[in-house]
Amino acid sequence: MTTLTSARNPLLKEVRKALLRGSTTDDGLCVAESFHLLEEALRSDCRVETVFAAESVRSAVESHVGGLKQVRIVILDDALFRTVSATESSQGVMALVRPPQWKLEQLFRGQSLITILDGVQDPGNAGAILRAAEAFGGTGVIFLKGSVNPFNPKCLRASAGSVFRVPLIPSIEEHLLLAAIDQRKMDMFALMPRGVLELSQCDFTRKCALIVGSEGHGVRERLRAKAIDARIPTVGVESLNAAMASGVALYEARKQRMAAS
Repeated sequence: MTTLTSARNPLLKEVRKALLRGSTTDDGLCVAESFHLLEEALRSDCRVETVFAAESVRSAVESHVGGLKQVRIVILDDALFRTVSATESSQGVMALVRPPQWKLEQLFRGQSLITILDGVQDPGNAGAILRAAEAFGGTGVIFLKGSVNPFNPKCLRASAGSVFRVPLIPSIEEHLLLAAIDQRKMDMFALMPRGVLELSQCDFTRKCALIVGSEGHGVRERLRAKAIDARIPTVGVESLNAAMASGVALYEARKQRMAAS
């Protein structure tokens, strides 16, 4: 256990830099803030390397990780912890977690159900999509280059821990993704407000991928050319945000697969 008192400490500077740029540290560690994310990282068998604890919650943190020899505990006074925290109502705990490293082929296991994020920039939406993928049996989530970093601290919080378990590939180039899809002869469905088919008319029992575009630009043309446009029937509104649309589509896929099993 270590106590830090200086805001200029190199480790704290590294954490602040990662939070500011919305990514991992230079060593590839993600910053997970809250007791819940700490518990989810431990439950998911991720390597938790360092836990920062405000002095006021020191005993609670020790009860969570005090018996784990590989975890370094760093104590900060409450005022110093607030200068590092990325949340307005911090719980006083923050962990540096080594996230799983996935290979592309691991996402295509079994009866693949992939979600592809095309330009989704909002980390809250991206985290909610990861959560929905885990909830409805998705086999993985792919973040096309230009989408938000899945290890953005806001994405971690919105995923409620799913980011530690759902196979994912960050920042992949479009041509590599299309080559993988073509090789496996998978169906692709692009979620579009005016799609030619309603979700219930799409066959999600086959190996398939759902493409979710950004709210501003939608799905890029090259992907749409290889996909079937699918729409969610709505009343009174034309479209749903990326996270809600993904959840609805993944639920429909799960429902079809359960009925066919």
